[in-house]
Amino acid sequence: MDERSNRWLLPPLLALLFLLIVYQYVSPACPGAACPRRPPASAARRGGGPVEQEEEEEAAALPRLAAKFPFARGELCRRVRFDMRGRDVIVFLHIQKTGGTTFGRHLVRNIHLEQPCYCRAGQKKCACHRPGGDKDTWLFSRFSTGWSCGLHADWTELTSCVPAAMERRGCAGNRTLSCYLDSDDIEKGVQLM
Repeated sequence: MDERSNRWLLPPLLALLFLLIVYQYVSPACPGAACPRRPPASAARRGGGPVEQEEEEEAAALPRLAAKFPFARGELCRRVRFDMRGRDVIVFLHIQKTGGTTFGRHLVRNIHLEQPCYCRAGQKKCACHRPGGDKDTWLFSRFSTGWSCGLHADWTELTSCVPAAMERRGCAGNRTLSCYLDSDDIEKGVQLM
C-alpha cells in the first residue's frame, strides 16, 4: 500500500511545486496587498486622489540628475567633413559589448559608396580603397585592416599605433577622424570626435 500511495502522491506534489515556481515568475512585483492600486481614469481626470498627490510629492523630493557629460551644444552638433577622395581616414575604435562588431560590419558591407569595400566570400577582412585608388584606404578598422594595433586596442594604443600602421601600408600623412559606438543605457549613439 505504501508504494501505491507514493506513486499517487508524487505527481500532485510535483505539479504543485511547478505551479509555485511559475507563480513566482508571473506574479506582480509587490508582495500581497502592499501595492497601491491605481484609481480609475475618471478620478485621474478630476485631479486625482491622495495616491497621486503622494506620488507627486515623492517625485519632487527626488534629486534631479546632473548631466553626465556637460558638453556645449556646439560641440555636440558640429559637422565634420570627411573627404573620401582626399587624405581622410576613419579610425573605428571598437569597444567590447557595445555593438561595435555589428557596426564595424555595416561600415564595410552596407554603406552605399562610390566605390564600396571589396569583401571576399569567407573572409572577415575587406579592402576599403579610395575611389580611383588601389592602395590607399579610407577606413581603419578590424574589418578593413585587421587587428593592426592589437586585439581591442584602446584609445591610447590607437593614437600611437595608427600613424605607424598607415605608414607601413604606404598611406602616411593622412588626417584621422576617430569614431566609436557608445553603449550608454539611456542613450546609444555614434560619437564622432
